[in-house]
Amino acid sequence: MTKVIDFQTDPSKYRHWRVEYDGPIANLYMDVDENAGLFEGYQLKLNSYDLGVDIELSDIVQRMRFEHPEVKVVVMQSAKEKVFCAGANIRMLGGAEHSHKVNFCKFTNETRNTFEAAEDDSGQKYIAAVKGACAGGGYELALACNHIMLTDDSTSSVALPEVPLLAVLPGTGGLTRVTDKRKVRRDLADIFCSIEEGVKGKRAVDWRLVDEVIPNSKFDETVQQRAREFATSSSKPDVAGGITLGPLDKKIGKDGSVTYSLVEVSVDRDARKATITINGPQDDAPADMDAFTAQGDQAYLLRLVRELDDAILHLRLNEMELGLLVFRSQGDPEKVQAHEALLINNKDSWLANEVLKYWKRLLKRVDVTSRSLSALVEHGSCFTGVLAELLWAVDRTYMMEDEFEGDNRPTAAITLTDANFGLFPMGNDLTRLGTRFLGEPEALSAAEAEKGAALEAEMANELGLVTMILDDIDWEDEIRIFEEERASFSPDAMTGMEANLRFAGPETMETRIFGRLTAWQNWIFNRPNAVGPDGALQRYGTGVRGTYNMERV
Repeated sequence: MTKVIDFQTDPSKYRHWRVEYDGPIANLYMDVDENAGLFEGYQLKLNSYDLGVDIELSDIVQRMRFEHPEVKVVVMQSAKEKVFCAGANIRMLGGAEHSHKVNFCKFTNETRNTFEAAEDDSGQKYIAAVKGACAGGGYELALACNHIMLTDDSTSSVALPEVPLLAVLPGTGGLTRVTDKRKVRRDLADIFCSIEEGVKGKRAVDWRLVDEVIPNSKFDETVQQRAREFATSSSKPDVAGGITLGPLDKKIGKDGSVTYSLVEVSVDRDARKATITINGPQDDAPADMDAFTAQGDQAYLLRLVRELDDAILHLRLNEMELGLLVFRSQGDPEKVQAHEALLINNKDSWLANEVLKYWKRLLKRVDVTSRSLSALVEHGSCFTGVLAELLWAVDRTYMMEDEFEGDNRPTAAITLTDANFGLFPMGNDLTRLGTRFLGEPEALSAAEAEKGAALEAEMANELGLVTMILDDIDWEDEIRIFEEERASFSPDAMTGMEANLRFAGPETMETRIFGRLTAWQNWIFNRPNAVGPDGALQRYGTGVRGTYNMERV
């Protein structure tokens, strides 16, 4: 039986990282246990990492937001001598299935994006304190930090050696961050990405690969001094304490179904489909933020986003052949609106802000999930505000029109709120409705004018909020035809088509990272020059370089 990858962990289970908290400063140490790989067949030497290492890092970054909001500066560093991080483990990459490699790269990059955005979103600034070799994915960890400090000695350098050594790309954003974020000149970036040994000392500063280089004798002292300076100058308000993120209520059935307290995932293997049902709140919204805080991780919108996030990750890595994800909801839309309004009306509260930012990250994860996505707005649904964002994250949305025989649920409706007009930008920095109505400002304005109204099928269709409205006669047949058609297409062609269509509008560093990951890294990871029996990934460490087909394509 294939091992089920679990994305849930907690500090008591960490094998690869540790954190020391000192008031507003957190010292985050990478100390990878080389014998604790997620799978058999490789050792995680030199602080190299696999998905298991990154699952822990993702958990730390998340807990830093919710459990330690007092933190203003995070210092990421190595606990090992003479190495910061050697990057993704080559033996793991060489032995992994193609689909695992690409999904691993995607999750890794989403984690990088999360702590990269922590300064803007949460007032937590990340410093990379680089001692020793910092290569490949290790330098990409540093690149995602807000400030990079490098020690000046004979063994410390930064490098992106994937092209000369492995015949692949620095695929979790390395190439893009070097040019777009660090603003490294193109010809210098060309040299940097073509050499194995990397760049050290003053040249690393001159080329803008790091922010400062410090003599080795003063390095540790200067790093902590800089962290204190950043903490003192931070505009992040002081917070007394956070809330605890407990384990999720999650059960996996023998048929592959996954059940949480608010989310249900049913699996139809013959149709290669998973249906994700979101349940609305049973209880009224808390009276105020004190009551919300008292609920901790059981507050409705926090509990829901955690469960939905885990469900998406579970489907990505454990259910590779389920090519269609269908979103549906059931519940009281007015209760959903009330829970959401409490957060929006108090978004200056640190906890309200963190929950809303978590939804932003979750919706972005949906956007870049390489599956066909659809949504069904049925009678009794509660697609309102933040939940309605899913209707425009998917590729197609179908909505019930008029009464259905024997169905006494409330009539299907969509309700727009302030959440749909700026709170949850996509990777292209536009809202999902702004992306949907690109070049149609009048359509966006017409939708915004209907905020707060329960929009039934005819009006939702007139406003362009759904793909198709269907009555009792056509509903089942039209949905079946669409799903059968989707399941019959080449998954490679679908991934390419969907990734292109979902991100209309302006390019950003984020869209370029994921676009290049989807296209170039996906393609290169299939090529024999990288993964063939004589390819660079297979021959790495043997002393024999890869044999390449030299045809340019």
